[in-house]
Amino acid sequence: MRDAYREQLDAVTGRLVGMIRKAGEQMHLATRALLDADLEQAEKVVGGDAPINRDQLEIDELTIELMATQGPVASELRMVTAALRTTADIERMGDLAVHIAKIARMRYPDHAVPAELRETFAAMGKTAEEMAQKAGEVLRTHDLTSAAELSRDDNEMDRLHRSLFLVLLDDAWDRGVEPAVDIALLGRYYERFADHAVEIAGHVRYLVTGEIQSA
Repeated sequence: MRDAYREQLDAVTGRLVGMIRKAGEQMHLATRALLDADLEQAEKVVGGDAPINRDQLEIDELTIELMATQGPVASELRMVTAALRTTADIERMGDLAVHIAKIARMRYPDHAVPAELRETFAAMGKTAEEMAQKAGEVLRTHDLTSAAELSRDDNEMDRLHRSLFLVLLDDAWDRGVEPAVDIALLGRYYERFADHAVEIAGHVRYLVTGEIQSA
């Protein structure tokens, strides 16, 4: 009986890995839509949010059912608790990719990102994608070394985020208020995407050690 239960818990882990892979793909497409002013890619991201939302509902229902019917012991209870927290983080990551795509769509056929910031946003998109991939590996392997690396990756995202404001607050900025608001929002979306990847690493750390990392 417990072997079957462990198989069900492993299936939950597999679903979580698949879910975060979708969120990473969404971020990849959203960044392409943003940098290329690509309306088709932006629409694809908006339409791609529903499967992630559906994954969250299905995984949460399965996890709650396991908790209610199987009487999990300590490590198993940590697993179901971590799973519920993780689905919420991944769902939010998907939402953030959609927010980026919607700004690209709103400014089409113009580019939402001015030429002098394209390199920064390309780097933010690359960092976000890599963090989603690494978070998926952490979920799959429970490797705490890789989990710690996500915090360092987040520092790089924070650095890129801060660099945007150096441009926006410079006296040389002459593109007006509306583009500045777009840039500030976009930077925040990428920064929060990275934060959620770090949160997922924290859930895995809790699963493995039973310790809750302080903020």
